[in-house]
Amino acid sequence: MSDLANYRAKSGTLVPVFTIEIQTLPANTDQILDAVMQVNPLRFGRYQRNASISALGKETAQPEAGSTTTTHVDGFQAGSTETYPMVELKISIERDLTELSKVMDAILFAHHYEEPVIFVREDWASRAAYDPQSTNPNRWWNNGVGLPDKID
Repeated sequence: MSDLANYRAKSGTLVPVFTIEIQTLPANTDQILDAVMQVNPLRFGRYQRNASISALGKETAQPEAGSTTTTHVDGFQAGSTETYPMVELKISIERDLTELSKVMDAILFAHHYEEPVIFVREDWASRAAYDPQSTNPNRWWNNGVGLPDKID
């Protein structure tokens, strides 16, 4: 195991995680998160259902003969380029292969593609020295600004 396993600071520690990045349609993020939540709480410290969703981007591919696109889209010519809107949905889970297999199964079931683009990395995530009564002037409950406006 890495020296990061021994990392300690007044501010907190680091824990080993799998980071999972999923390319998906913007409208599909909640469906995937809901499916994952059936098998893993997506815990980050004292919070659950933690995820980040990137700004809208594009994904592009050239489906080959025999792909589901050439099978299910009338008149689609193999090798033609297609481009669709996409976001990157990023989650992290404890670095445990049994948990990873359950989460991956949930993602693959809920995803709209038969061959979704998913990246899995071994990472380290911070865990703060949790203090909900902190007097740190930068914390949202002390800074006079508060939480940002919710978007959903």
